[in-house]
Amino acid sequence: MTSHPLMTLQVFVAPPQKLGAVPHGTRVIAPITSGSFEGPQLRGKVLPGGGDWTLLRSDGVLELELRITLETDDGALIYMTSFGLRHGPPDVLAALARGESVDPSTYYFRTAPRFETSASQYAFLNRLIAISSGDRRPSGPIYTIEEIL
Repeated sequence: MTSHPLMTLQVFVAPPQKLGAVPHGTRVIAPITSGSFEGPQLRGKVLPGGGDWTLLRSDGVLELELRITLETDDGALIYMTSFGLRHGPPDVLAALARGESVDPSTYYFRTAPRFETSASQYAFLNRLIAISSGDRRPSGPIYTIEEIL
């Protein structure tokens, strides 16, 4: 199986909404305020109004569910959802929780993005499988998204 670059996506988050302990773990919702994306076939901005719903499970794994709207430079709208997992050594996760920048190779952060659009020039997004690796930054994550061929 091979892949090639689809885009790099950066999202910026507002202060999180901490719901706290819920039946399956600890829930936090991070509103998405803005961002940008760029790849070989598309580029643009992240519209405000999306969010990243996270659930910290009892086994220390963080489930991530991202829902955002992308607007390309030529005005097309793309809905993107993504489900993923983040986990790693306790000291690395503690540094991330403190808002420190951490080398992304020291922890596991992978997601599976999906796309929906009615724009014909980006219809290829409706038909692909993608995987991303993430880098959690204090202002929000950066995703390196690869199309699986």
